[in-house]
Amino acid sequence: LCFALYNASRAMTKVYQPHLKKLGLTYPQYIVMLSLWQHKTSSVKELGNRLNLDSGTLTPLLKRLEAAQLVNRTRREDDERVVMISLTKQGVSLEQDALAMRQEMLCNSTADMEQMLALKEQLQQLTNQLSQ
Repeated sequence: LCFALYNASRAMTKVYQPHLKKLGLTYPQYIVMLSLWQHKTSSVKELGNRLNLDSGTLTPLLKRLEAAQLVNRTRREDDERVVMISLTKQGVSLEQDALAMRQEMLCNSTADMEQMLALKEQLQQLTNQLSQ
């Protein structure tokens, strides 16, 4: 099971890579952006919890996204220890390109949508069980 999941993860990343290159994103950056498109604004801690990433991994990703002018990092006024992440206008507009990319990938996929959704549910359950 472990090796099968590892290979599936690598294969999925490989499929996404050329599409994400057009967006100027790496796969980890894309995952961060997906979360921000869903939640709009988030603290680094909240984002890390959602993505299961520690701040040592997340901070360099966020710095690169900030350098690409896709996100803003600001300290919260009422608590300087908390760094808030928000999308820039460029980051917001990139969501439409990402949606088009995902739609194109779905159209080109030979996988059955019901099977993919069932697999996603099973993987989420497995993750939850292993995280307890």
